[in-house]
Amino acid sequence: MNRKIIHIDMDAFYASIEQRDNPDLRGKPVAVGGSSDRGVVAAASYEARKFGVRSAMASKIAIRKCPHLVFVKPRFEAYKYVSQQLKSIFADYTLLIEPLSLDEAYLDVTENLKGIRSATHIAHEIKQRIFETTQLTASAGVSYNKFLAKLASDFRKPNGIYVIQPNEGETFVATLPVERFHGVGRVTSEKMNKMGILTGEDLKSKTEVFLRTHFGKIGSYYYNIARGIDDRPVESDRIRKSVGSENTFEQDLETLAEMERGILPLIEDVWKWCTRTQIYGRTVTLKIKFNDFQTITRSRSAFLPIREKVLFEKITFELLEENFPLEKPVRLLGVSLHNLEDGHPTEGQQLTLNF
Repeated sequence: MNRKIIHIDMDAFYASIEQRDNPDLRGKPVAVGGSSDRGVVAAASYEARKFGVRSAMASKIAIRKCPHLVFVKPRFEAYKYVSQQLKSIFADYTLLIEPLSLDEAYLDVTENLKGIRSATHIAHEIKQRIFETTQLTASAGVSYNKFLAKLASDFRKPNGIYVIQPNEGETFVATLPVERFHGVGRVTSEKMNKMGILTGEDLKSKTEVFLRTHFGKIGSYYYNIARGIDDRPVESDRIRKSVGSENTFEQDLETLAEMERGILPLIEDVWKWCTRTQIYGRTVTLKIKFNDFQTITRSRSAFLPIREKVLFEKITFELLEENFPLEKPVRLLGVSLHNLEDGHPTEGQQLTLNF
């Protein structure tokens, strides 16, 4: 039996919330993020996107593209609150909900809580409820697997809905450029293009052996999606793999003391999450981005989850110190914990490390 999968994706989520809450911003090109020369756009309204402004774009480039762009500082508590409202709506229809971020999720409604046979009907109903509850619009994709549902939700944005039936998947994929495929990033799509793989049809022409030879294990995934095949289930109990925090500084950092001061708030951010969730990690990763945008990472793992903040700080500072002296000034620092586990100690555990 084919699954019935819905992918819900909110439209310009952060920027739309800002426009909803501040009527003066409605109809104007809005960017959520910092407006300084070193700022980055976290999200852009559709009015701003018409000028080529995109998320992750440097703010100075965004302003160059759209001189009348309005910048607003992010309000993550407001975004999280709306995200919880979305989850409450989803939960009325299915227990199989796989969040991808604050503003998008997969829902498996093959067997749903309301007994509605049509996944398309459910998608329409969810979109309407989202608007009534939040005054925000969402786009929905409906299909028989996750890959196609995500492609479909992007096909009629904003405030759209698109359905790919089981007999349409392979044909739909054939005409799309590979850079539109979820799971094919910029570097991979450029590599494919150099090989003459421009569309889904081109990808389908390659054997699985060829794709695994050139792209590794994920080559099998590429082989299948070119045929509209994706057997991944909606995983409602996905385990978070890491937690981190980073900051781009107004001015480049050059001394160890400056960087230690800069990284302390990041350690605090990560540790607040750990203490709130009682989930801790075994691997500390330090991220350093230089002023020429070159990025390096350094990691160290403990034998047991790190449950003491002082130990987390010690490892982070050691990773930082081991990289000195640095050849170039630093524009961004980040710190994260990986290999997350339930941090409750069992009887007899000790905080011994095995580096």
